[in-house]
Amino acid sequence: MAYMKRGAPARTFIRTNEKIRIPEVRCVDVDGSQIGVIPTRQALTMAREKGLDLVEIAPTARPPVCRIMDFGKFRYEQSRKQKLARKHQHAASLKEVKFHANVEEHDYQTKLRHIHEFLEKGHKIKTSLFFRGRENIHQELGFQLMNRVMRDSEELGTPDMPPKKVGRSIVMILSPRQPRQDKPNAS
Repeated sequence: MAYMKRGAPARTFIRTNEKIRIPEVRCVDVDGSQIGVIPTRQALTMAREKGLDLVEIAPTARPPVCRIMDFGKFRYEQSRKQKLARKHQHAASLKEVKFHANVEEHDYQTKLRHIHEFLEKGHKIKTSLFFRGRENIHQELGFQLMNRVMRDSEELGTPDMPPKKVGRSIVMILSPRQPRQDKPNAS
């Protein structure tokens, strides 16, 4: 049994030349013009005369649609398109910045600067504030700190999830703010 790598695209099998075993096919020429419904052997002979392949492009149609083309070139162009599509995919990553309730001003400013850098680069940010020991009694200080982070970052980011208590911590998620599209006035 063959195992596929996680995330690998499923391979699609395309029948070509002698692997097409149906008696009649609807044939399309190299330039895209319709030849019509002809016997498979005749279509294969026409493809061989031109030095090309007979490729089944619509196997579920009745009769199946086959095209005369250079199959190697076709496969190469398909792989280039897939590679280009993967290259232009952008997955937003999630960065985490951790705070404590008694964070000093300099540490706060450093972490805030990191948050701003991440937002400018287009990353989502999970800000976590952890309570240790007796700090858990003063949860209002934690919520004040998270609201301050939210206020200080409002130019660059918007909260996806406002500050929320989760166990012994407070969590908030910020997303980068979309650039505003200024619409011209229709006066």
